[in-house]
Amino acid sequence: MEVLKQRMYGLVPYNISSIQKGIQFGHAVVDYSLTQNHDDISSIYNQWAHYDKTFIILNGGTTNTQTNRYGTLNKHLETLFEMGITISAFYEPDLGDQLTAVVFLVDERVWDREKYPEYDELIHEPVDEPNYYFNLFGDDTDKILGMRRFLSQFKLA
Repeated sequence: MEVLKQRMYGLVPYNISSIQKGIQFGHAVVDYSLTQNHDDISSIYNQWAHYDKTFIILNGGTTNTQTNRYGTLNKHLETLFEMGITISAFYEPDLGDQLTAVVFLVDERVWDREKYPEYDELIHEPVDEPNYYFNLFGDDTDKILGMRRFLSQFKLA
């Protein structure tokens, strides 16, 4: 089985300083590492931690845990959970226990558009779009395309 490259993506609030964005992201990555099986050297997390090590920090918008004024970062956390993505969230005690980072691993099938191009980028492909993606991603097609759509709404923090 091919080993896929991984990147650790994270969402942080827009209204904290650049250094705080990195720090909050780091807190969540540490928490993510604590939830993974370190005994299995072939785990996705261990592969990322030993070989890939790339961080992508994105602007996740606002944070607010009040249910009548839920922040966009909080909504994105729910979306990732509903998508079945393994995540870690960090709530900063010094900011009233607000959600300040959500992190998750994303494999190369989502972000490497050269190796895994979009259907409409192909010039001569004799197969329809659903079959093209199924041939490319197999049973992971819905998850990969869902994550591509999800990540397309964000900019770097």
